[in-house]
Amino acid sequence: MKNMSMQKIAIFPGSFDPFTVGHQDIVLRALSLFDKVIIAIGSNSDKKGFFEIDKRKQWIENTFIDEPKVEVDVYSGLTIEYCKNKNAKYLLRGLRTSSDFEYERAIAQMNKKMDASVESVFLLTSPELTAVSSTIVRDIIRHGGDAKDFLPEAIYNQIL
Repeated sequence: MKNMSMQKIAIFPGSFDPFTVGHQDIVLRALSLFDKVIIAIGSNSDKKGFFEIDKRKQWIENTFIDEPKVEVDVYSGLTIEYCKNKNAKYLLRGLRTSSDFEYERAIAQMNKKMDASVESVFLLTSPELTAVSSTIVRDIIRHGGDAKDFLPEAIYNQIL
């Protein structure tokens, strides 16, 4: 195990409501780049999630139960402050579309201004997963559709 200060730790922040196969793909691909990936579920007291935050955390933990380089946590406040608290120098984000890029670029530039030591790292979504979004998956579930193809197996089996 590397010295904690030498570890390449990435924070993958999001609401993950729910965590999709697209999110899973980004994490699995990032594992070759980082010593640890912390999936950080943002807690927003002004916003009620579709799924309870504790359930989301448990589902994601179960998805990566056999992957020691993945940690799942819940946080509130500024993501850049959370990075400092976790000694993480990388923010991991997935990009599906050009509008995702514009949105993420603006956030990354603000984060860079607040803490120049944290780098934002963007991974493009695998082409076959570009259409998968939590919003769409939530709508499928909300209306009784089958979301099997869009959720990691460990999560799909627990939602039903």
